[in-house]
Order: sequence, then C-alpha cells, then structure tokens
Amino acid sequence: MLQRGMARLRWAALLGVGGHCACFGLPPPAWPARRLPAWVRGLSPLQRLSQMLPEPQGPCSPLQSAPRTRHEVPEASGPAEELAVSSSTPPPRDVPFQVGDLILLSSHGRHRTFRKIMKLKDTGQLSSNWGAIRHQDVLGKLPGQVFSSSTGYHFMFRRPALEDYVLLMKRGPNISYPKDVNMMVMMMDVHQGDAVLEVGSGSGGMSLFLSKAVGSQGRVMSFEIRKDHHEIAKKNYKNWCNAWKISHSEEWPENVDFIHKDIATAAQDLKSKTFDAVALDMLNPQIALPIVYQSLKQGGVCTIYLASITQIIELLNGISSCRLALYCEKITEVTLRDWLVCPAKKKDGTFVQRVQPTTNLDSELHTHEDDEGEEGEEEQVQAEDNGETLSDSPYGAVPYIARPLHWQCGHTAFLIKLRKFKPAHTLSTSDDSN
Repeated sequence: MLQRGMARLRWAALLGVGGHCACFGLPPPAWPARRLPAWVRGLSPLQRLSQMLPEPQGPCSPLQSAPRTRHEVPEASGPAEELAVSSSTPPPRDVPFQVGDLILLSSHGRHRTFRKIMKLKDTGQLSSNWGAIRHQDVLGKLPGQVFSSSTGYHFMFRRPALEDYVLLMKRGPNISYPKDVNMMVMMMDVHQGDAVLEVGSGSGGMSLFLSKAVGSQGRVMSFEIRKDHHEIAKKNYKNWCNAWKISHSEEWPENVDFIHKDIATAAQDLKSKTFDAVALDMLNPQIALPIVYQSLKQGGVCTIYLASITQIIELLNGISSCRLALYCEKITEVTLRDWLVCPAKKKDGTFVQRVQPTTNLDSELHTHEDDEGEEGEEEQVQAEDNGETLSDSPYGAVPYIARPLHWQCGHTAFLIKLRKFKPAHTLSTSDDSN
C-alpha cells in the first residue's frame, strides 16, 4: 500500500497544468474506471460532456490560451470597431406598411373564411361586410398584425404572396390557377435568362409567374387577341411591380412584353426569334401550333392549358394532320385537397373534453372468455410498464377533428406537355439495295 501511494505522488508531481507530463511530455496515466453515480447516469450525453470539460483556472489555462480562429468575431474596443461591425450588418427585412402597399386581409374560421386585397391610402378606411378599419391605424405597422374591425371581427394584415395576388386580383377571363401554372413552369423547365412565349395573356397571372421564373436576364413575350383582356393583364402586372418596389430593396424585373395581336397573324413578329419554351392558354391551340412551332428551339417544350378532354382530342388530331414533329410526353391534371384540423367544440362554443374510458367489471365477467381476459391482462401490464395514462396523453385533454374541408377546388384544367424533336433520317430504297 505504501509503495502504491508513493507511486501516485510521483505521478502528481510530474503532471502539468494542461494534463500532460511536465518533464517528459507524456499523457497522464489511465486510472481504473469506476461506476458513475446515479445523478450522472441520469444526465443526457450533452450534459455529461459539459461535466467533463475542465474549468478555466488562470491565465495559463488551455481554454484561454487557445488561438482565435478566423471565424470568431473580436470584441469591439472602440467606436471605430463598433461602426465597422454595424455597417456590415444587412438592412432590416421588416418594412412597415406604407402608402401604396398592397395588403391582404384574412380571417379564418371553421365555417367562414374571408380574404381580400386592398391598397393603403393616406385617408379613408378599409370597408367590408365584416366591418371597417381606418387606413391610419394600419400605416406604420409591421405585417402580421391583427386588427379588430368596427363590428368586432379580427383580421390579420400582411403583404400578399404572388399566389394570393393572382387568386384575388381583378379578373377579366378565368385565371390560370397557381397550382396549374407552377406545374406548367416545371414542365417547361424554365431557368433564369430563358426566353418564353405566352399566347393568351388573360388576366396576367401566368405572365407574372413566368416573369419570376426567367428573372431579370430573361424575357417573356405575351400575345392577347382581346383588347380588354390585354389592358387588364398590363394593369395587374403594373400594380404588382409598384407594390413590390415599396417593400423590397430590389425592383421586380419588367421583362414582359404585352402585345395586342392575334397569334395567327404574328408570323413575321416571331420569324427572327427563338424561344426556349412556349405556353398556350387558348380555346384552339392547334391553330397557333404551326406558327409557334417554327420559333421553338429543338428539344424545347410547349405546354398547353385546356379545360376539357374533347379539346385534347382535337389538339392531337391537329398535330397529326399538320405533321408537326411534336411528341406528347404527358397529359396531367393537378388536384389538391384541403384539410380541417381543429379542436372539437360543442354547439354552445365550449371545447369537448376527452372522457376517461370506464370498464364494467360485472358484465366483463359474464361476457368475456378466458382468452380475451388474458389479452386484456397483457395490455394492462404493458400500459403499467409504459407508465402512460389518458391524462398523460401528448395530445392533451381536448380531442381534435381532422377531416377534408367541405369545400374543395375541383377540376380546373388539363395540362399537356409537347416536346419538339427532329425526326430520324430514313434511307431511301436505292441506298438499301446498295
């Protein structure tokens, strides 16, 4: 015992502050492992690791003497350093509501939903069937604020996303729904800097999505035969660009050329142009295909938005009769299903409470068989082992309702994907004989 104690004293004298031998530079000896106490075994792995880290003991501590890496930011010691650090921070992203902003009022409930886009002004009020809110009360507030109308209804104010704007903007013809437009953009495989041809501006919804897809380096050319639809599309596009300037540091790219002209007479306008993709939203696309086919690059995609299956049959017959080298890759329909998930309520508006199930022991003795009794005992033992009861349920004491909404968005359109290809070169009969 005396010799073992002297050996430990020699090792303690040789150990340095950092845990290494001061004389020989050797690591400390490995002492025999012992069982951790109960309070340590109950900690998480991260907490155990924090207990093992050494505490700083002085100026020569390894943690304090460690060199600063290039990822660490030094503490500012003067006004000049504070100014340098503050100037490198990005500008704030929270922009309050200003005059000319487009705002979305939304109020959601189980049986009612209200959504409306309005434009902020200096004076006046936002009026609806659910009450009024003054413009002055909204100006200067941040998006996400909840306001109470004059009739007591609560609305959340925020800036609309592009999807919200397309669904709620002023319409001329029926719009192309965002779920279909996004699928068409994916089919066309549009990238930044591409040139896209659109036939059928409509209300300008698809033009906005294509403008966002091609970016500032790309270009979109949109044809519309009707004058009223052409003006509505231009106005909706301009309103979105003006509202975007208020809440963003960069401007929305003005890369869409709206042209009021029939595509059947626009062969000269497209003669010297080549497009990466084409989008058609018109009643008879087979009439426009021979014209836009010449300007579509080889391997490019032409997507078509049609409402009925009979139009698709007429389209395929037109492609066959005109002998266009267009391969129909896909005909699809996009469907969505919205769900309602909310706490269960009674008719008086109070929440339904979860009921603890009870078991009648007298009836159980007469009705259950022996094997069923054994299964019940096993389930009871398993529940006791887990230590879980209804009161400890992670879902709380109030049950929830989860079901599809009564109102659903049904069929909107069929989407057709056509790809331009080069037919294979066929040898003549004379070449085959040779």
